[in-house]
Amino acid sequence: MPTPIAPYDLTGRTALVTGAASGIGRATALLLARAGAAVHCADRDERGLAGTASLIAEDGGAATVHPLDVTDRAALRTAVAAAGPLDVVAAIAGVMHTSSVLETTDEDLDRILDVNFKGVLRTCQEAVRAMISAGRPGSVVTMASGAVDAAQPGLLCYSAAKAAVVQLTRTLATECGPHGIRVNAVAPGWIRTPMTGRHGPEVQRRTEAAMARMSPLRRVGEAEDVAQAVLYLACDASSFMTGQILRPNGGVSMPW
Repeated sequence: MPTPIAPYDLTGRTALVTGAASGIGRATALLLARAGAAVHCADRDERGLAGTASLIAEDGGAATVHPLDVTDRAALRTAVAAAGPLDVVAAIAGVMHTSSVLETTDEDLDRILDVNFKGVLRTCQEAVRAMISAGRPGSVVTMASGAVDAAQPGLLCYSAAKAAVVQLTRTLATECGPHGIRVNAVAPGWIRTPMTGRHGPEVQRRTEAAMARMSPLRRVGEAEDVAQAVLYLACDASSFMTGQILRPNGGVSMPW
């Protein structure tokens, strides 16, 4: 395994990644392992988790799997305890839902908030409590979305949950700073993942072409693009950053 550049070297550190079975979560777990971290991978998809662990092992890294749903606080608490002292937490698990405001049901809203907001909150609570108890400084990275920057038809539940994650990130950063724990978020633009391809290859092709035209870079993002942002926030290279929202989105959103 090549030696990581010093500020990005996570050798000897332990990371917990939720949503690690596929997409951005898998790419993040792989990259943190390449940087030297011992990675604890959590997801409800056991087959996907095994695949991620296998890829990490093939790359010479160390991985442990924790099959769990982030709606289950007890399971999260058990995984955090099993991981031992944590240095890095990447709360990435999430689900997508599309419906107009008028068609959105209470069940839709409850499900998306339970996974995309409360799941992140539970993960942060359990992990940060353990970090503080151990006197362990470290980095927490949450997953927001470019959907928080602009209204998009059909994404009320998803956008609302991700906006709540942004405020959670900022609030937790103010509370955790005195303990040496940094808390930041990543808000990706359109990223090619199984989640964004859930409507089939033709819809994905048309959507990606439209999104690429919106970017000055003329492409959509890959899961690895987001994982690089998570690695930066997780490691010492970002030691003076907390309460910030990093936007790997190809320049789709810029301040006026």
